[in-house]
Amino acid sequence: MSGIGDGDCTTAVGTIWSAPVPDVARLLSTAFESGLSDHEVTDRRHRFGPNVLDVRPPVGAFEILARQFKSVIILLLAGAFVVALMFGESLEAIAIVAVIVLNTAIGFVTELRAERSMEALLRLGSQSARVLRSGEVRIVSAEELVPGDIVALEAGDVVPADLRIIESSRLESDESVLTGESLPVPKAPEPVPAVSAIHERSSMLYKGAAVSRGSAKGTVSATGQNTELGQIADLSRRARSESTPLERRLNRLGRRLVGLTVIIGVLIAVIGVATDKDLYLMLQTAVALAVAAIPEGLPIVATIALAAGVRRMARRNVLVNRLASVETLGSTHVICTDKTGTLTENRMSVAEIVTAEGRAAAEDFPDVRVDVALAQQDPFVGIALVAALCSDAVSGEDRGGGEPMERALFRWLDERGVRPGAVRDNHPREGQEAFDPEIKMMATFHRLEDGYLMAVKGAPEEVIASSERVIAGGGPRTLDGKDRERWLDHTQRMGMSGQRVLAMAIRKMDDRSTRDPYSGLDLLGLVGMFDPPREDVRSALAQCESAGLAVVMVTGDQPGTAASVATSVGLGNAGAKVVLGSEVPEFSDLRSDASDAARPSSELLDARIFARVSPREKLDLISMHQRAGRVVAMTGDGVNDAPALKKADIGIAMGARGTEVAKEAADVVLLDDAFTSIVEAVRQGRIIFDNIRTFVVYLMSCNLSEVLVVGVSTMAGGPLPILPLQILFLNLVTDVFPALALGVSPGRANVLNEPPRSRDTPVLRRKEWTMIALLGVLMTVSVLAALFFAMTGLGYPIEKAITVSFLTLVFSQLANVFNMRGKRSGAFRNEVTSNRYVWLAILLCTAITVLALEVPAIARAMSLSDPETAGWLTVAAASMFTLLAGQVLLRFRARFERDEEEAET
Repeated sequence: MSGIGDGDCTTAVGTIWSAPVPDVARLLSTAFESGLSDHEVTDRRHRFGPNVLDVRPPVGAFEILARQFKSVIILLLAGAFVVALMFGESLEAIAIVAVIVLNTAIGFVTELRAERSMEALLRLGSQSARVLRSGEVRIVSAEELVPGDIVALEAGDVVPADLRIIESSRLESDESVLTGESLPVPKAPEPVPAVSAIHERSSMLYKGAAVSRGSAKGTVSATGQNTELGQIADLSRRARSESTPLERRLNRLGRRLVGLTVIIGVLIAVIGVATDKDLYLMLQTAVALAVAAIPEGLPIVATIALAAGVRRMARRNVLVNRLASVETLGSTHVICTDKTGTLTENRMSVAEIVTAEGRAAAEDFPDVRVDVALAQQDPFVGIALVAALCSDAVSGEDRGGGEPMERALFRWLDERGVRPGAVRDNHPREGQEAFDPEIKMMATFHRLEDGYLMAVKGAPEEVIASSERVIAGGGPRTLDGKDRERWLDHTQRMGMSGQRVLAMAIRKMDDRSTRDPYSGLDLLGLVGMFDPPREDVRSALAQCESAGLAVVMVTGDQPGTAASVATSVGLGNAGAKVVLGSEVPEFSDLRSDASDAARPSSELLDARIFARVSPREKLDLISMHQRAGRVVAMTGDGVNDAPALKKADIGIAMGARGTEVAKEAADVVLLDDAFTSIVEAVRQGRIIFDNIRTFVVYLMSCNLSEVLVVGVSTMAGGPLPILPLQILFLNLVTDVFPALALGVSPGRANVLNEPPRSRDTPVLRRKEWTMIALLGVLMTVSVLAALFFAMTGLGYPIEKAITVSFLTLVFSQLANVFNMRGKRSGAFRNEVTSNRYVWLAILLCTAITVLALEVPAIARAMSLSDPETAGWLTVAAASMFTLLAGQVLLRFRARFERDEEEAET
């Protein structure tokens, strides 16, 4: 078998799972000790391309353009075009074609921008990988991996490419994305037969799978489309994405309106013909009314509103993975949040060290010389040795690999004059027991002249329970029952002061073949670390309280640590009850047919601090709140958090410290891990839903006014107040641009001062339908009054009077924008008047309307004439009536709803 340097990787290493580990380096032309050189990486990237999957190719401009011709609106306009040709109205036909082009252009440009914005946002969430190159560990983008790269993985990582395992410890992989197997699969470096099926290849890790347990080192055997996942992706490349629940509700609303408007259009046409109006004019009017009544701007503006909201979230370090989650964010009732890095700064520092000889602050310890022999006599030296060896950190910097606690230990070692890298060079790692969430410990093995040294760190309770002796000054002594109690008391005291506590131990071994490596440990001591609370968390929690959001701290730390941190950030008082994860009822006890006694108590539902919570208990906690009818958001960063992130209504992963598994499982990723970003995400979710509801009310009220204006006048035997092409003009200009402006509104300042809405709340409730009807009637009264006054009071002929009624409807609809403010907003300073896009939309619509009047060809096509000064004054007065009467309606509505709320309370 040739190596990868000789040809295509897909053929050269087709059965690499069957090759012994020593042969893998030759087959992939790499070196396990140093990895690839930078020159080799550049050459292979040129040959094999980036490590990306072409799962969903970018939507092409032509496809977006083609979508615009699939709407009901275009079909209706095409029908109007055919009618115009049948009656020999070539000018009308040209005008309708122009309308089709304009409608298509607006839809195309807005949808193209939304599509490209979403693609840009998705590119923000890139995966990283720890890779060995030129003899040093680097953190690079997973897209930069090439065949032959040496990659290190640990629990919580998503496998970035197909890898041949060369080292592993307690390794298990979740390959359900490939095989459908729900249980994690054990993995090891030993080769398997070449004919093994994919689910039998225990020596391989595949792109997209998750490391659910243990750690591994592997070499990349395939990237991009050449991976197993890439071949599967080829099959689903053309799969259509599902619409969001909000889009489905809007589409359902639109379909219902189609039937209604067709009936109205036919009815008006029949009545018009029966009252001796021109047949062609009435057919055109019926088609135009159908176009006017259907809110075709809904999907366009909804897409823009969602994309604008998602962009605002991205600017505030919130990356949305699933668009459907945006609307759910606004209805969140409970936020279950971790402590470290979310409520705290995730800048740990060593605060206290406890040994058998007493306790002292970290800075009180002198500089030390790390030596294995000294470590067996001096517990402080032993702690420094374990801190350097039993770690995945590369440095003490934030991006130095490893956990925040490991990086804090490295910084502490640097301050003591200890170079962790030099310690590791003197005692090379020859194996490890990866951290196990069940055992809550990890260990590394290092070769000595007379055997092996095992360095252990982990949860104090577990390390103390596994220890037989304790290192004191002069050597080890037996650890008796009273000693264990004293050590546990120290642990509790340190936790109550807000410290996270690690225990450290060592063990000398003759060989590494022991079945239970964690037995017979020599306890060295405890290390307490302090992570200061974020300064902005207290104010964010206050915002949550005013927004009706319950914030629940869920942590695996000790109760004392959880209570201390909660108190410091303002989540509960000093006497707040801390609930253990074991006290949360199991999900099986919360089934729908369970008795009232088995249902969660109000005490549990109101609890704000949960400690020592396991991954399974997180699921129970989420279920408990969901059974109480609450929408739950859950934060997480580890592989064990993935089930909870999926179970929650909104899964929120930490972008800075979160594992790739957690990010894949989440709906939202916080790029800065800050709790304030969660609050901002909820705020933006509410704003997006408010914006969508607002522009739907605006569109529907404007469309209703057009139908009522024509319908009432026709049934009363009067002239048509607006003509077919004028209706189309209104539909394209005064409908779309102001609606777009409302859709991208920055939102009300007091949006977080209201309780969360129910997730089942429809876009349009009874109160919105009432406002649509009332505002539609107001605009209808304004237009018909202006038409009547122009004909009788001003003595205008029909054509000039219709121009007045048309302009009145244009500016009444523009004035109606200001009736879209919130019920608790001020009349002059509110989310509408402060929205610059609203003013731009009004200026643009006004300019286009004046242009239609002043350009003779357009004026002739739309049957417009100069309204003169008296006509303009009539238009201004009638339009102002819409605005002022609408403001009075808003005042009455606010008072009525306030009285309703007071009556309920």
